[in-house]
Amino acid sequence: MKLKVAVIIPCFNEQDNIINVIDDILNNMPENEDWQAIAVNDCSTDETFVKLQADGRAVILDLPCNSGVGTAVQTGFRYAWENNFDFALKFDGDGQHRADYIPTLLEVLKNDQADFAVGSRFVGNCKQGFKSTSLRRVGIKFFQILIKFVSGYTPSDPTSGFRAYNRKALKFATRYYPNFDYPEPEELVLMKKNNFRIKDVFTEMRERQGGVSSISLPKAIYYMFKVGFAIFMVASRSKEKDFSL
Repeated sequence: MKLKVAVIIPCFNEQDNIINVIDDILNNMPENEDWQAIAVNDCSTDETFVKLQADGRAVILDLPCNSGVGTAVQTGFRYAWENNFDFALKFDGDGQHRADYIPTLLEVLKNDQADFAVGSRFVGNCKQGFKSTSLRRVGIKFFQILIKFVSGYTPSDPTSGFRAYNRKALKFATRYYPNFDYPEPEELVLMKKNNFRIKDVFTEMRERQGGVSSISLPKAIYYMFKVGFAIFMVASRSKEKDFSL
C-alpha cells in the first residue's frame, strides 16, 4: 500500500510563484507514494486563487479572511489528518524551497530517526544555496540564542518553514500548532518541550522567486519581540497531556 504524503502550501498573494511551486512539487514526487499538494489560500487579494483554480492540480483550501500563516498551516494539517495522510510537509509558496529535497526530509521520518524534520540552510554542505538576507540572519541568530536559553536545544535554522511531520507530530500540530504569524521558532520549543524528536536536515534554498517579502525592518523588530514573548510563554507552560482532536 502506498504511503500518503501531503505537501501543505500556505499562500498569500503569491500569484507570481504559486504555479511554479506546484510544478516543482509535482515534478519531484516519487511514483511509489500517494502525494497531494494542498494550497491554503489565506484570502489573497491578487490572482493567487484564480491561478490555483485554473491550474487544478492542488487541493485548494480557501480561507474566508486573512488569518496569518499559522492558521493557514494548521488548516492544512487538519485536512491532512482528517484524510489519513501518513506524512505532511510544510512548503512555502514563494519559491524559496526546493522540492527535490522533500525525499531527504521524508527519509529521516521513514527511518524513524525523528518525528519532525526541519530543512536547514546551515547544516551539512552549508556553503550551497541562498542563506537569507542580512536582516533575517540577525533574526535567526537571535532565535537560536533564545531557544537554547529556554529549552537547551540549539536549532540550526529556527525560522525555516520547510518542515516534515510523521503521523504523531501531525496529530499534535493539528491541535497545537501556533496559529499566528511567524510560528516557526515557537513551534520548535513546543515540539521539544513535548518530547518530539527533531532533526535538522540540510536543504538548499533559493531567493524568493517573485513578488515582495512582507517583512520590513519595523516588522522584523516587531516579529522578534512578538515571537520572543511567545517562546517564553510556551517554555513556561506544562506539557500538553491530551493529543486527541
